[in-house]
Amino acid sequence: VQLQAFGGGLVQAGGSLRLSCAASGRTFSSNGMGWFRQTPGKEREFVAAVWWNGGSTNYCDYADSVKGRFTISRDNAKNTVYLQMNSLRPEDTAAYYCAAKTRYSTFRHPTGYDYWGQGTEVTVSS
Repeated sequence: VQLQAFGGGLVQAGGSLRLSCAASGRTFSSNGMGWFRQTPGKEREFVAAVWWNGGSTNYCDYADSVKGRFTISRDNAKNTVYLQMNSLRPEDTAAYYCAAKTRYSTFRHPTGYDYWGQGTEVTVSS
């Protein structure tokens, strides 16, 4: 599975951005995708995840710090996962990474994922 993330940029506090993660290759083997973020010197931090069990129902989970502000969604036909980020804060500034998982493993830790896209930078100015 190959992942390509894009959509980052510079935005003022209170603004919005939408990140996209396009998947290609053996996408049928994945059962979930997630977004993580990382700042220099810190560990990669869970942001949001979406998973499915083969049907049309998507299940979502969010870090407490973004709950109510960020929304993860999935377009199955396009093999793309989105992260809509609203009410952005300076502390949301980070490199954002998307990831895909094929195992029945944790959604909230990077070790649960098997494939990673490149980071896309999000900078929120105050």
